[in-house]
Amino acid sequence: MIRTDALDQLPVRTAVPALERALDERGVAVLCAPPGTGKTTLVPLVLAGLTGPGPARRVVVAEPRRIAARAAARRMAWLLGEQPGGRVGFTVRGERVVGRDTVVEVVTTGVLLQRLQRDQELAGTDVVIIDECHERHLDADTVAAFLLDVRAALRPDLRLVAASATTDAQGWARLLGDAPVVEAHGVSHPVEVVWAPPARPVRPPHGMRVDPALLTHVASVVRRALAERDGDVLCFLPGVGEIGRVAGQLGGVAAEVLQVHGRAPAAVQDAVLAGSSGVRRVVLATSVAESSLTVPGVRVVVDSGLAREPRTDHARGLSALTTVRASQAAGRQRAGRAGREAPGAVYRCWEQAEDGRLARFPSPEIKVADLAAFALQAACWGDPDASGLALLDPPPAGAMGAAREVLTAVGAVDAAGRVTDRGVRMSRLGLHPRLARALLDGAAEVGGRRAAEVVALLSEEPPREYGDDLAAALRTARRGQDGYAARWRQEVRRLSSSLGSPKGEGHGSDDAAVGLVAALAFPERVARARGEGAFLMASGTGAELGAGSRLRSAPWLAVAVADRPAHSASARVRLAAVVDEDTARLAAGHLRFSGEEVRWVDGDVVARSVERLGAVELSVRALKQPKPELVRGALVEGLRREGTGLLRWTRDSEQLRSRLAFLHQELGAPWPDVADEALLARTEEWLEPELSRARRRSDLARIDAGQAVRRLLPWATGEAARLDVLAPERIEVPSGSRIRVEYGGAQPVLAVKLQELFGLRETPRVAGVPVLVHLLSPAGRPAAVTADLASFWREGYKAVRAELRGRYPKHPWPEDPTTVEATRFTSARLRRE
Repeated sequence: MIRTDALDQLPVRTAVPALERALDERGVAVLCAPPGTGKTTLVPLVLAGLTGPGPARRVVVAEPRRIAARAAARRMAWLLGEQPGGRVGFTVRGERVVGRDTVVEVVTTGVLLQRLQRDQELAGTDVVIIDECHERHLDADTVAAFLLDVRAALRPDLRLVAASATTDAQGWARLLGDAPVVEAHGVSHPVEVVWAPPARPVRPPHGMRVDPALLTHVASVVRRALAERDGDVLCFLPGVGEIGRVAGQLGGVAAEVLQVHGRAPAAVQDAVLAGSSGVRRVVLATSVAESSLTVPGVRVVVDSGLAREPRTDHARGLSALTTVRASQAAGRQRAGRAGREAPGAVYRCWEQAEDGRLARFPSPEIKVADLAAFALQAACWGDPDASGLALLDPPPAGAMGAAREVLTAVGAVDAAGRVTDRGVRMSRLGLHPRLARALLDGAAEVGGRRAAEVVALLSEEPPREYGDDLAAALRTARRGQDGYAARWRQEVRRLSSSLGSPKGEGHGSDDAAVGLVAALAFPERVARARGEGAFLMASGTGAELGAGSRLRSAPWLAVAVADRPAHSASARVRLAAVVDEDTARLAAGHLRFSGEEVRWVDGDVVARSVERLGAVELSVRALKQPKPELVRGALVEGLRREGTGLLRWTRDSEQLRSRLAFLHQELGAPWPDVADEALLARTEEWLEPELSRARRRSDLARIDAGQAVRRLLPWATGEAARLDVLAPERIEVPSGSRIRVEYGGAQPVLAVKLQELFGLRETPRVAGVPVLVHLLSPAGRPAAVTADLASFWREGYKAVRAELRGRYPKHPWPEDPTTVEATRFTSARLRRE
């Protein structure tokens, strides 16, 4: 029996008519409704025609998380007076509860992606609702882009709703073709903000690490909230580990302590969402409880102010979640949980002054995550570079390039980026492409069951108490009775069945099988020991094991999980398996290089015959007769690194280079650019044949750079003959002296004794540019600087004359220097001559 009273109390009901009109007229709409208004539960039922006289439609609701999908389906089924699997069902990875009468199906966005790849028309589906789209999960962005393609090309009748818990909906409205925005206003109760920062500063988060002092403080704030307020307490923490540590510090509180996160057993999740049974509760939760779920009975929120976001270090081949400060939007969402049913309070564990400096919204996942899975989805969709997809934010070019490299290496796409048959199969496994490769190739080597067991371990990192040895973690999971082990076994069954025909159990020990499958998943992370507990990965990144690790003596490792601590050059190994060199060669064969390697190392040419896996050298021997072209390339590399100063530059050749640089700056072509970068781009034109004859650094030092640079002068046009006219090395001044012009600065400089310029009324010019005249005293010391000699004689000379004539009385100091003859000599010598 339909619970009409409960449906009528949902605030979103007032917005439903406008939403239905928008869909009838445009086929698309953006629904903005605060948490608790019923947008996730009432709207799908109405659009499916289950609560009134409306037409019957099949509705698919896409949720970002499994816990939210199950909870939404159960809530809608309850509103209809049914159990899930009737007219309302759900499908998440590894669990499907639907029946032949199901017309509203709640799925995760990942499940919907798989469904779209198999059936682009979504036959039988009339409406798709993308819930919590404001969270900007990558799967949700991708689903929206694919659905817009489907509407444009195949199913203009398919209705699409983007549902958001915030009012920041204009971006989604534009993306959906200026879709109408329908807003629903919730019944919000006042929430008092209590600022509760730690008494002493705590270390900021980095990587996965959170200062234990902050977690101790959060536990104390939970105790304070229990003492000061009524009702249940909902505490937000960044991850499962932090939840466990805070739970351990809440022993003895007069409340039931529950933990809600994506890994929690379904029974625990259901108990939390069912509400209190009369005992006061403390619910420790990750961000899954921000907007997708309603936790009944909560009157108080304690917010640690932290969240987890994906980050990818493409240079080191490391991808992981990292702890960040939660955004202002997340803080509002969290605080709102305290006012869902009655007035409440939020205790924020940071300074009020810090709040305004927080990011306004969470980072869109497409900007920060590993994009290999997204790139494979786009390739399967027929748009390998994703340029034709309607996305709120385009994927970063660097991240897409790294993703394509991964897909090419695992055989998922061809050289042109088009998906292969193997890539299509990989995309349907519901795994990251790396893990899909490990499952498919590992099954052939170690058997389907064992490959599935290892991949299941890699797809959801085991708890820290399982240790850092992947093989030991496998044995723990096999005999484990905890929630992780139960989920692991379920995933093993799913992966085993996805392989199709049964696979043999392969050969070798479990330890060898674990190492091979991990190496197949992460070939760039096969690592060779280079000291106790220190390794070098094929990617070139160092890796270090913890002090107590049993893996420290291993000669080779396949690193499955690693992160790089702040200010550290090496990664910290979290999970790895022992492998041997043969396994490393098999898994990372595409990274193998064997041949002559001639490089510029430590300031000179090093020639070796080398075999390596990426950066890991397997064998090395000196090369006595390296190929000349390789030597030349190494010398050019040295010039690029250390500059053309490796060549022999005399004062005259440096002066020539400065003159040419001046002409290139002032006149351009045909006068050559002689900056290092330009010269190194034209080595064939000016450094040959000397460069090809050179074999080492000392040979470069013997090359006359000035003579070589002259080859770049415009000899063919005859313009080279004008070099001494346009940029003379010396200028003859009125005294008869030929003074060197210095061309190294922004303006040519002529440094000359003042008396030698008597009678010269205008500033000398080179290539039409007035020189900067440094006027010197008779002793050669600076007296004045001018680029306008005529002005100096009129205005500046008088002061210089007054200052210097007493110091140098033997030299002439006429009142009008423009009317006397220039001289290099004293007044007495002039009289004698």
